[in-house]
Amino acid sequence: MARALRTVPGRTDHVVVVGAGLAGLSAALHLAGSGRRVTVLERESSPGGRVGTYRGPGYDIDNGATVLTMPELVGEALAAVGADFESTSPALVLERLAPAYHARFADGSSLDVHSDPEAMVAEVSRVCGPEESARYLRLRRWLGRIFDAEYHRFMDANFDSPLDLVSSPAAARDLLTLTALGGFGRLGARVDRTITDPRLRRIFTFQALYAGVAPADALAVYGAIAHMDTSLGVYFPRGGMRSIALALADAFTSAGGEIRFDTEVAALERSGDRIGTVVTAAGDRIDCDALVLTPDTAVVDALLRPVTRRTPRRVRVSPSAVVLHGTVPTSVASQWAAQRHHTIDFGHAWKRTFAEITARAGRGRLMTDPSLLITRPALSDPGLAVDRAGTPSEPLSVLAPCPNLHSAPLEWSSLTGPYVNELLRELETRGYTGIAEHFTIDHVDTPLTWLGKGMAAGSPFAAAHVFRQTGPFRRPNLVRGLDNVVLAGSGTVPGVGVPTVLLSGKLAAARVTGPTAARSAKRPTAARSAERHTKASSAGG
Repeated sequence: MARALRTVPGRTDHVVVVGAGLAGLSAALHLAGSGRRVTVLERESSPGGRVGTYRGPGYDIDNGATVLTMPELVGEALAAVGADFESTSPALVLERLAPAYHARFADGSSLDVHSDPEAMVAEVSRVCGPEESARYLRLRRWLGRIFDAEYHRFMDANFDSPLDLVSSPAAARDLLTLTALGGFGRLGARVDRTITDPRLRRIFTFQALYAGVAPADALAVYGAIAHMDTSLGVYFPRGGMRSIALALADAFTSAGGEIRFDTEVAALERSGDRIGTVVTAAGDRIDCDALVLTPDTAVVDALLRPVTRRTPRRVRVSPSAVVLHGTVPTSVASQWAAQRHHTIDFGHAWKRTFAEITARAGRGRLMTDPSLLITRPALSDPGLAVDRAGTPSEPLSVLAPCPNLHSAPLEWSSLTGPYVNELLRELETRGYTGIAEHFTIDHVDTPLTWLGKGMAAGSPFAAAHVFRQTGPFRRPNLVRGLDNVVLAGSGTVPGVGVPTVLLSGKLAAARVTGPTAARSAKRPTAARSAERHTKASSAGG
């Protein structure tokens, strides 16, 4: 018989949620849908968190995640208050990118990554040969089975203890299935045994970086990320990724919820075993029956330490990233070989690259042969095009993974300019002609940027998903010593990424509302709503 999971005891009529990122908005919607009165406190002037916005001269650009998978989880959060993709203002219109990615390799070859299996078989056959396409299908089936076996047990699940994995016959059966599939082996080794082309191996293992580990070290269960990335579809919302947060916030306030922007939380006041009052930096006092904290772990720990007197355990933090945001003239970008929304431009090096950016304390270094993510959202949404001083232009972001500040305490205050120039020169050599001269950069994010936002070790990717920080071993979403405080976001279960933080908000809400909170199916029913308002893009995908 399954054990009852712990929930917040006592009164939970008024819940304060700190943070209006995707985790906070998801929690707020699920709580509001259960009948709670919910107040969201957000230190910025707009919602989004890691899916927010930078404002440039005459344009906006996404400042965080650019890849959306499993949009049905967005639909599920909206459905909690009776909303859907059409009812929000603005309406949320999703574009399914076809291809999901374009991959370029150092040998001059390139490959489109399609979610559709037939299209991907044709592309793999063209680039790698028909025998490799058969091996690709075997890998795809295995990735799908890994995802199916772990979704409910590891991702869409609260844990009180590792024993929850075997707390019922169904749980034990799922764990045995995952073990039989090799889920606790190494992802890189399994992929290498299944496919032989080194280019394809990169396509199906680079996602390990999202989990903060090298493919050779990543648990095979993180093949679920590759499955989401390469099989379930990659989407883009009209107006940019920030449209997701705007839609969720609109649904929440339309349902009677309250969001207070430009409101930073300064302290928590304890009453017995509960937090009874949240104090803002402006001195406002907000009473609560339950509290959901969604900021990054360093911010959460700074708030909790005075009331718990506990020192948080040390965690291994994921690598960081340098991201260039700006615009480039359309006449320049239209001459590049890669004309896709997302382009992954791989260097020659692979294992060495991961070794450089995931090294332990003090041994990390910048990539000597970088692999880069180039994002051109206006190719999918022409409405994002920019007139820059009379020159037709488009938004452009370039992401370069780098070590976090624990791994490599580099002097970014002086290093940023030279490193940006180095990246632009490298892109020029790879065929992005004119980027060094014509890319007008308005924002550069470095580990110092993320550190300034309260992100541990200057990484936007939170705790790495090594075994001791995975599933029931990850930081729990209940706080020891406090009966009514719940955590959500990338630092707690289930982990890093847009789908997972949406799930974390739902799981946090379930800790407050109890078992009456709806549990999603493997593919949530809201998927029907997502598909209804989605179209495929092949021109710019």
